[in-house]
Amino acid sequence: MRQALWLCLVVLTLNALAIPQDQPKRGPSTAEERQRFVGLTRKLEQTPLDKSLYPDKKWALQWIDDIPDINVTPCITVLGEDFLAAHYKYAANVEVQVIFGNVVFLIEHPDKKNDPVAQYTAGVESALKTYKSILRADPVISRELEDLLQKQTQGKLSEFVKESSKECRAGNEQTGL
Repeated sequence: MRQALWLCLVVLTLNALAIPQDQPKRGPSTAEERQRFVGLTRKLEQTPLDKSLYPDKKWALQWIDDIPDINVTPCITVLGEDFLAAHYKYAANVEVQVIFGNVVFLIEHPDKKNDPVAQYTAGVESALKTYKSILRADPVISRELEDLLQKQTQGKLSEFVKESSKECRAGNEQTGL
């Protein structure tokens, strides 16, 4: 009995000392990290299939997850409802670039953190730059991305993003993001 009581006391003490999970894993991003991230995002827009950038890409994904001061909510529907179903060969590259574009937008426009349509539009524009670069290296066409390029040319991209991100934005409002 005394041993069980002692064990309970130890467990309670350790739990009281544990850092809550919702605490930031680290401090805010540094200017150097933000600069590195923006530079990497621009490189990926130009040479998205460069395998030498994969370690940096891995760093960037972890950095986004770790930093408490820049928060994005992924919204892949901004690429069109059929994008995921189409199984485009380079879908992962394009999807990650949407997120990277969102983060760069927030780095460059911190005053727009409450404008998800502008963030998502910037992400799609970054993804479209990536898509154009992919086409130069491997001309595998994505009908969905071609449609987005057309909307961009017609000046209708932001309108499309606003409509296609409704569910994501509604989810953010419900969770307070």
